[in-house]
Amino acid sequence: MSESTGQIVRSLAANVAIACAKAVAAAISGSGAMLAETLHSFADCGNQLLLLVGVRKSRRPADAKHPLGYGRDVYFYSFIVAQLLFFGGGVFSIREGVHKVLHPEAVGDIRLALAILAFSMALEGWSLYGNIREIRTRRGETGFWRYVRETKDSDLIVVLGENGAAVIGLVLAATALVLARETGDGHWDGYGSLAIGAVLIGVATFLAREVKSLLVGEAADPALRTKVEELAAGHPDIERVLALLTVQQGPGEIMVAMKLQLRAGLETTQLVEAINAFERELKRVIPEIRWSFIEPDNAD
Repeated sequence: MSESTGQIVRSLAANVAIACAKAVAAAISGSGAMLAETLHSFADCGNQLLLLVGVRKSRRPADAKHPLGYGRDVYFYSFIVAQLLFFGGGVFSIREGVHKVLHPEAVGDIRLALAILAFSMALEGWSLYGNIREIRTRRGETGFWRYVRETKDSDLIVVLGENGAAVIGLVLAATALVLARETGDGHWDGYGSLAIGAVLIGVATFLAREVKSLLVGEAADPALRTKVEELAAGHPDIERVLALLTVQQGPGEIMVAMKLQLRAGLETTQLVEAINAFERELKRVIPEIRWSFIEPDNAD
């Protein structure tokens, strides 16, 4: 099991326990904010199952119908998850919040609800810490937030967004419960639901925008271009890279197409061997390159 899949499985296990606990707290307290959090957690469970399906489907080998493989399947499922987070979590929480603000109700005993929120925060925090630790391992010298915006591992970023939104939502739910109980004003419970909905919609919008770019077809990391040009500069038969196109086909799966100006005077056999040798070197140094298409030319 890959580390990305492991992150999803850990988050799923945590969310199943959290969702059940929140459902009990929502039923006892009658809190709209707790109900919003309960549905958020159940939605997260479904989302993580979808991500696992996407990861599994993306690993299918290339075939005649999909010659570049199925790597973008994980982007499709990640985009669906972002939409579900927006509509299933965010919009419903806003709706529940509006209802509670217009028709405020006093909350009941919140002690169990707060205990469950603390339990949930511990589990969500554990999942979120695992996501952050994995990102720190992968990002190298790239800044954390820059890596989050530019990484091609959509499944990891979606789980990070879900867990981050969950932790913020838990803090908001606890704050709303305490204020509603201490002031005797049920409006605070509605405000908590509205705030949770706003957070979920914000995170879902960010995730949808990032994943949509990958789904449509995004270039690989710019650092890859630099590596390719360095390898070409060190090859005795290559004069220069005339044009280079990269496409991210999935996490860890890149297609490159390029025009190369080769040394003048090469015979056909020598030219072919020079290109083949360069392709072998490309895939050795940059194993993420699954497909390479090289055209010899003397002008772009």
